[in-house]
Amino acid sequence: MRRNTFWSFALACTAFVFPIENRSAAENAIGVRGQIGCNDSAKRVSRLIITKPGVYENYLVDSDWAGGNRVKISADNVTLRHCEIRNATGNGIGVFGKNVVIENCKIHHMLNGTYEQQADAHGITGGWNNVTIRNCEIYYVSGDAIQFDPDRRTNGRVVVENCTLWTGPLPADAGRFKKGQRPGENAFDSKTPPKGPRCQLIMRRCVMYGWSQPGQISLLAALNLKENVDAVIEECLFRDNQVCFRLRGPTRRGGAHVTIDRCALFDSDVGVRMEDKLRNLKIRDLAFGPGVKRKYHRVGSGPFPGYENHGETTADSFDRLLKQGLGSKPK
Repeated sequence: MRRNTFWSFALACTAFVFPIENRSAAENAIGVRGQIGCNDSAKRVSRLIITKPGVYENYLVDSDWAGGNRVKISADNVTLRHCEIRNATGNGIGVFGKNVVIENCKIHHMLNGTYEQQADAHGITGGWNNVTIRNCEIYYVSGDAIQFDPDRRTNGRVVVENCTLWTGPLPADAGRFKKGQRPGENAFDSKTPPKGPRCQLIMRRCVMYGWSQPGQISLLAALNLKENVDAVIEECLFRDNQVCFRLRGPTRRGGAHVTIDRCALFDSDVGVRMEDKLRNLKIRDLAFGPGVKRKYHRVGSGPFPGYENHGETTADSFDRLLKQGLGSKPK
């Protein structure tokens, strides 16, 4: 039987991953694992500007609430690893080079404005220029944990894997935010050029939670997928979100094409929200745990051409899935 084009794209994106049955429980685990951030001998700076290719590691970028991109990567072929970026009113990392890997990093307290008048400060942002974000934790940001591309000028691919993207009430005053206030907009927000080749997002084995606070923007989502993007989201966990998947169809800037494969949702107002006559949404083996008030919300009467949904299941416990993954079998 001939596969349709969109499923072929999804399979091609995951072809280099070990089959689930051949991976260990540690490899199946969702979210960050092992050591992230820097160690005690880290080099402490207020800003890191990278203009040459190479490996940059073990930096503590403590910004004393300065703005701008606190780590600015303008060179191609850069790896940034085992760093911690914190305490800024700007973005944690701005990626303007090609072929960039960010791994084992911790980014937090990117807080711009106030809770009442919140302004964007993202964890990682930049251009769709073959970027891989791996095993990173991003939290307490007043914008999006990850956003590509705010300037809508680039095309390419972003891979996000084994990351934990979350928000919650601040444990103490920070910047101009107060203890108990919960900042943030989305875990991931896609922005693209309206024309040209589709940008590609591949997100696997990530956990996203806490994107549910009222009053920051009109509708919060873990994933806000829109415009001219092909997105494959696989083996991800969602909990405590206003919307887990906000999927937006054609507008003057294009519409997202999304594949959801083996994900699980818990304790959220809406699981999958389909807007603007969304096209080519493919869902396989989506699992629902307790507390999801509305599994699917179709905004408007449609139609939603190309929509497929196969194998809906009941999710195992959140904690077990976090440790063993969505592909592993209960012991």
